[in-house]
Amino acid sequence: MSTSRRTSLVATLVLLAMTASWGSTFFLIKDLLDRVPTLDFLALRFAIAGLVMTAVAPRALARLSAESRRRAVVLGGVYGVAQILQTAGLAHTPASVSGFITGMYVVCTPLLAAVLLRTRITPLAWAAVALAATGLGVLTLDGFSVGYGEAITLVAAVLYALHIVALGAWANAREALGMSIVQLLVIAVICLVATAPDGVVLPDNGRDWLSIVYMALVAGALALIGQTWAQSHLPPTRSAIVMSMEPVFAAFFAVLLGGESLTGRMVTGGLLVLAAMLVVEAAPRRKVEGEVQHLAV
Repeated sequence: MSTSRRTSLVATLVLLAMTASWGSTFFLIKDLLDRVPTLDFLALRFAIAGLVMTAVAPRALARLSAESRRRAVVLGGVYGVAQILQTAGLAHTPASVSGFITGMYVVCTPLLAAVLLRTRITPLAWAAVALAATGLGVLTLDGFSVGYGEAITLVAAVLYALHIVALGAWANAREALGMSIVQLLVIAVICLVATAPDGVVLPDNGRDWLSIVYMALVAGALALIGQTWAQSHLPPTRSAIVMSMEPVFAAFFAVLLGGESLTGRMVTGGLLVLAAMLVVEAAPRRKVEGEVQHLAV
């Protein structure tokens, strides 16, 4: 196995581990939001992640070039707005529909990559995208109607796709840690500004604090660092297909730890998404699809 192929495989595994950590938070968040408002939770989660990582690795911030710092601010802004829109949409649409529409970043990513980076997406990659989208539909969708909630959730999905494309164009392994810290701090500021008018509600028991700390440091800080590093070695379309495993992991942990029942839809949808990831991983690497081009700020 060549060095580049080995690095690509490691990056895929890192991205998969990050996606698993995100999936592990769904049943925790569902329980936590009964006591802590959504925006307060997001602000607290990303503030803890950003401040802890700043304290642990201040030199990573100092080593960032002005250009990388500016790009990280843009990336954090895009992700932070997407989080708020997704949350607002969830208040007006069923969770299953929200999950499906959010997962449409797997379709939006290759479209944006083709327009913004002028990358040529191979027919096999498009087939994998279609397979992943079908799997997401089977896994999450139970009825569908288009309204205000669905519309702003779709905007959030486009912003998530834009974040994946821009991160793929701008990330480099050497500055992954510093760029991740800046993104976390920007996301925290955006969420704090959004929730500040009503005040910030804090958890009132140790169990909830433990959940937030886990989601801040493992599924927040470490996951974003892993994503930033992995996307410095992977093209955006491939990254999006791997990340479409998130609802599969969410279903897995909900059954394993959350007490939910395993259904045929979970199995079928999960296998379709897994098949999409295996298709894109087994495909021969083509330079034109793997090249990362610069995206102007």
